[in-house]
Amino acid sequence: MARRPLPRILSSGSAQIARSREIARTAADSATDVLHPLITVTRGLRKLAASARAKWAATPKERRGPTLLLVAACVLVIALMPYGPLLALVTLMATAAWKGRVRPVVRTGPDDAELARLKGLYEALVPYFSVPEDPAPLFSHGGDWSGAFAEYAFDGDGRLTRLRITYPPYFTDGEPAARARIEQLLHAKSGRGREYLFDWDEEGNRLVMSVLPALPTTIAAQRFVTVPGETVLGFTDADAVQRTVPVVAADGTEDAPAVIWRTGPRSTEPHLLVVGQPGSGTTSLLRSIALQALPHGDVLIVEGGGTGEYACLTGRDGVLAVECGLSGSLASLEWAAHETERRLIAANRARQAGRPAPEDTRRPLWILLDRPSILGHLAAADGRPDPQELLQVPLRHGRAAQVTVVVAEQFDSTDTLSEAVRTHTRARIVLGPAAPDQIAAVLGAEPHTTPTPQVPAGRGYARLGTGPVLRLQVPATPDPYDEATSEAHRQAVLELLPERRTAAEAETTATLETVVVPSPEPTPAPRAEADPGPAPRHAPVAAEG
Repeated sequence: MARRPLPRILSSGSAQIARSREIARTAADSATDVLHPLITVTRGLRKLAASARAKWAATPKERRGPTLLLVAACVLVIALMPYGPLLALVTLMATAAWKGRVRPVVRTGPDDAELARLKGLYEALVPYFSVPEDPAPLFSHGGDWSGAFAEYAFDGDGRLTRLRITYPPYFTDGEPAARARIEQLLHAKSGRGREYLFDWDEEGNRLVMSVLPALPTTIAAQRFVTVPGETVLGFTDADAVQRTVPVVAADGTEDAPAVIWRTGPRSTEPHLLVVGQPGSGTTSLLRSIALQALPHGDVLIVEGGGTGEYACLTGRDGVLAVECGLSGSLASLEWAAHETERRLIAANRARQAGRPAPEDTRRPLWILLDRPSILGHLAAADGRPDPQELLQVPLRHGRAAQVTVVVAEQFDSTDTLSEAVRTHTRARIVLGPAAPDQIAAVLGAEPHTTPTPQVPAGRGYARLGTGPVLRLQVPATPDPYDEATSEAHRQAVLELLPERRTAAEAETTATLETVVVPSPEPTPAPRAEADPGPAPRHAPVAAEG
């Protein structure tokens, strides 16, 4: 039986059908554009009617009569007003157009990429937050992640910026090793190169992970608003401290949260230890401390590296000496030990006599020692005592004598620090990139954030005594004589430097050195009951070698 041919409209009219569909679609779009105001007003009228119906249904029956009477009175007033019906119609159309407008769709859940990231993170946490004995595990392979992740947020690149995790009560969140494994996993799965804050709520079995913004690096050295005995070590997060200081940054004046170190007789952390990598900003921090200490006290600087980083302070008012050589450093530190003893004796005798302490014992004395390990190696090779041994008296009794010691060392030489330095430096700072165990070895506690491998100079962590570990950004205080220093930072440091001593003062200081500095030749030790008398005002020690 021969096949009958298909109708012409089915065999050769496919192109015409497609063209007709395109024409119909274009006509519908054009009609929609033309009738869009009418559609908007109609949608708004429908919403207004639904709202009026809902309010009428919610009105009690005993109040419906007065409501109708009030509406009728309003309609009558509008009808009797000049142009009242026209104004009422215009107002109704405008209200309907406003109610009928198309609002942007607000996304209420994660997209596909973010959903995949949450599921992957949930699956990665299953081995740590589940046990076979749990009859209803919160974490299980293929389980529902929404019950474990109560809150989450993503940035523009689709990476997590905040996540709140609910974990089972049997997880050992009191063990640092268990918590460290979870933090390392979240850090790796959420994206490296950022600093995360982990807030553990052991009581509620919750963990909040959030991304911390970078600390500002635009704050340079300046005269900070503090009282005598307070030193600004750097700046931290706004919610980590309760005090802010006004600072001048690159974009104007602002209030920045500062890490303030308090020294003096009532301080519980009278001495400071700074540890960092080469180029991490330890020398810049010591320069910043010296510039803040000079308006209210005297500074003695011992530089073990011998690179001339403190040359800008040489010969300035209040700077007793800037020593780089071994002989001058030993003589200066020996004088500092005798000066501490003299202050203690003078203050004790004044208290016994019922008088206030002498003025020269109340003026703060700062001893800044940079890289003592180098001087220790030189002293050992020369058969001379380690300079750190001369710090025992200032470290033990410096708080009562208004003597503050600041020691800066690098990570590779921390094992050369003496027991006195380790014991009495209760304020600690770590600068530069470092592993969590290195930070914990110096500060005595691990930070609650994940250190990043690339950090700017002056970036690190600080801990004052037994307080929390704080993020820290040291104010930029570079060497003004360095050619690589920017002009703005150079002028900022030069404006803080005191005036240089005159030639007459320098000559007087040179003649006093023979009185203050102990002679290198052996001399008989003075008797303990002898009163050394008021010593000259902290004369500097000349460099030797």
